[in-house]
Amino acid sequence: MSIFKTILNTIPRPILIKASYWARPVIAWWLKGDNFTDPIDGKSFKKFLPYGYGKQRENALSPSTLSLERHRLMWLFLQQESNFFSSDKKLKVLHIAPEQCFLDIFRKQTNLEYTTSDLESPIADVKADICDLPFEDNSFDVVFCNHVLEHISDDTKAMQELYRVMKVGGFGIFQIPQDLSREITFEDDSITDPKERAKIFGQYDHVRVYGRDYFNKLRSIGFKVDEIDYTKKIAPEKLERFALMKGEILPVCYKN
Repeated sequence: MSIFKTILNTIPRPILIKASYWARPVIAWWLKGDNFTDPIDGKSFKKFLPYGYGKQRENALSPSTLSLERHRLMWLFLQQESNFFSSDKKLKVLHIAPEQCFLDIFRKQTNLEYTTSDLESPIADVKADICDLPFEDNSFDVVFCNHVLEHISDDTKAMQELYRVMKVGGFGIFQIPQDLSREITFEDDSITDPKERAKIFGQYDHVRVYGRDYFNKLRSIGFKVDEIDYTKKIAPEKLERFALMKGEILPVCYKN
């Protein structure tokens, strides 16, 4: 087992988040090069770090921003296909379980009123349960909730809360780990052994494996959902340089 895999599987996530702030500059200096580029900060490296609780993906984690493939894809979509960075109107943004690669950048955006929320994260502004958010109806123009719903037993209630707090005319991105070869989402609460859960669900603290029906579940809540394979719009050489996952689907959700 690689050192990175051991760290992921043994150290609690809140501690990892705190430790990463001092480790990140050292690792970024060590891996400086010109084979891969993180589009979020424009810095280049000879390689990215491996990442994964089970099978590790090579060149997945950027040493500078700690972005993964999904974060870099979302960044490019927001930058090139939305008014997130350029809106004249101040956007009210809610970010559930905020990722470090976005946190400081989004906080500094003068066109955003940026609020973060999570039950456990040490970097979140508001400590709250996603199934019972302490915000008024129709509060936010933009809502991000990435790789959270697979941890939530009552994901229907969580989706309803995301819909409730989003303004009419707003949008959100709700990424999840997804098996696109699976038509129906799989979950089984009778599997309680952590090692067995990690083997079946991909991570010890996941409660389901989402299939292609994930998008229709969001629609059943009320969202209009665009299933966007944004990697098709990115040149092959950039897919490789940015270390993106070809074929990954961005679920972009709207409240009409």
